[in-house]
Amino acid sequence: MLLLMNFAVFEIAWLSSVIGAAQQMPWLGPMAAVIALALHLRAARRPFEEVLLVLCCGLIGASFDSMLVTAGWVSYEAGMFSNYLAPYWIVTMWMLFATTLNVSMRWLRGRPKLAALLGLYGGPASYLAGQALGGIVIVNQFAALTALALGWAVIMPVLMWLAEHLDGMPGPRRKWTAERT
Repeated sequence: MLLLMNFAVFEIAWLSSVIGAAQQMPWLGPMAAVIALALHLRAARRPFEEVLLVLCCGLIGASFDSMLVTAGWVSYEAGMFSNYLAPYWIVTMWMLFATTLNVSMRWLRGRPKLAALLGLYGGPASYLAGQALGGIVIVNQFAALTALALGWAVIMPVLMWLAEHLDGMPGPRRKWTAERT
């Protein structure tokens, strides 16, 4: 039940973020993310570890998306504080994504190659979906999609490693193994 709720809450908050930005209501996504985070922490066995994971994911995402913005490969029309930083609603989407790592994406643990493959395809697909909904503009498609694919292929295994070491959710814990696919 927790797995289904986690997935559904993530999807609703993701859509709220992208559609909110597309409709010039960039605050909608962060509001949905706060609700999702509250629900997530309520289910956590060790909320502090989950908060650390969410903050780490937010920092990684803010850095990565700010690089894409600074390079001029993607642009956003809502929620921008600077021409060189990712908008705040994208950063909260990264934080929202962290809530899935120890629940609905737990199956990726110990599978860094599979996590990289999922990142390689899933990262760019998510941004293309965001563009189709009007929340993001991919300015230089080749450069942006290449950077997204490579960036997410590196980031996903790192996030899964962090999630395993900062696991505050119910369920068995185990040490991360080096190469399981």
